[in-house]
Amino acid sequence: MPVSDYLVTIGLEVHCQIKTATKMFCSCKAGFGYEPNTNVCPTCLGMPGALPVLNEYAIERTILAGLMLGCSTPPVSRWDRKNYFYADMPKNYQTSQLDLPLCIGGEVPLFAWAYPADAALPPHEGAVVRRVKLDHIHLEEDAAKLTHYAGYSLVDYNRGGTPLMEIVSAPDMSTPDECYAYLKSLQQLMICAGISDADMEKGQMRCDVNVSLRPKGQRELGAKIEMKNINSMSAARRSLIYEIRRQAEELDRGIAQVQSTRRWDDALGESIVMRTKENAHDYRYHCCPDLIPVRTAPLVAKVAAEKPELPDARYERLQQQYGLPAADAATLVGELPLCAYFERAAASSKAPRKVANWVINNLTAALADKGQSIADCPVAPEKLADLVGIIEEGIVSNNQAKEVLELLWSDAAISATDAAAKLGYKKADSGALESLVDKVLAENGDLVALVKGGNAKLINALTGQVMKQSRSLPAKPNPKLVTELLSAKLGL
Repeated sequence: MPVSDYLVTIGLEVHCQIKTATKMFCSCKAGFGYEPNTNVCPTCLGMPGALPVLNEYAIERTILAGLMLGCSTPPVSRWDRKNYFYADMPKNYQTSQLDLPLCIGGEVPLFAWAYPADAALPPHEGAVVRRVKLDHIHLEEDAAKLTHYAGYSLVDYNRGGTPLMEIVSAPDMSTPDECYAYLKSLQQLMICAGISDADMEKGQMRCDVNVSLRPKGQRELGAKIEMKNINSMSAARRSLIYEIRRQAEELDRGIAQVQSTRRWDDALGESIVMRTKENAHDYRYHCCPDLIPVRTAPLVAKVAAEKPELPDARYERLQQQYGLPAADAATLVGELPLCAYFERAAASSKAPRKVANWVINNLTAALADKGQSIADCPVAPEKLADLVGIIEEGIVSNNQAKEVLELLWSDAAISATDAAAKLGYKKADSGALESLVDKVLAENGDLVALVKGGNAKLINALTGQVMKQSRSLPAKPNPKLVTELLSAKLGL
């Protein structure tokens, strides 16, 4: 049977590091990029007699994530030990949560702009295509980072003990495109609240993918296949495309699927069996004797006021407040730092739509050309607003403004007006410009006749003549103003 004859069911387990100064159960630094095994202590190395101390801020951030996603928080949340024996957890157990996690239920909105560029969106209204149900969110400590080589492995315990949310979806997705949009939407939500940087390249957000197939008409879910080692959204999408096809082909040949865990090899583009039939009871969970349960009501009340503006609400507001087209609003909402830059620039501009256009197109192009991010941009938002202002005043054209932007980039102290003047762009004297236009019209009678005869495009040739002869003027005129003046004189 073709893949389309099977019902595909997908669920995700997303591990997201919380942005904290210290680890979950000790005072060691949390973060990325330190020398290996330098931020460790007896507690996060699992030394005998070392006792954990809860990171209250990490608990608050997890509850905040739950509030954003519509989860409920039980009155009491408990800590459990998940037992396993591997080099990435020196205690031979992970302090986690099973029966009483911090967040229960909820859902993740799939934003329209979060889908892959080549995906065909289903019919929808507004910013949210659909919502994916969550099972729960629990808080735990991250494991150490293992790097495998041909004949040996290296272990870095700096990551071990970092506060880690595990966001567990219900089996509520059916396509690789939805999986991609789920990860992208979740990443944006975590970033907008400052809960996590959620950088998948740095391992701050990772996911395990669960997928099963069953023939259409069958109510019972097929065997669950879990894939680990997913380190990007596109890899998650590729892994699902491969695994759905693999399972469909084997089912067609009468090969029953067995619940198992597979490792996704993105370089090979295939999944490889690691182990079979792994369930919660295999980890022998039991209540952690070193940590008392947490009464959550005071923490919920504390973080409720910190709930940020969500991306879909921001998307609607940008359109209403600034008059932006839906496509521009979606682009800005999808890049929170870029959106913040735009809003600062728009606050001091009378032309916010044009500011948005410049931020989305010209500014991002300049950043990409110079290999910089918006955080490194030397042009202050207020200066970009001033640049748009001198375009609106007719001092420079859009193309001339690109030259002004280059000067603003290299000289942080100069204003947009002074930068334009330095390049020879000032508001042309209307009398002198009008005289030059009259001169060009008198010299180009044949062109004038053709324009008046209906060939309006030839006005650009007249504009070019004016610009060519404008070297005699004290300031370079704006081509747009020249064209408008020519049109007025020709009665167009």
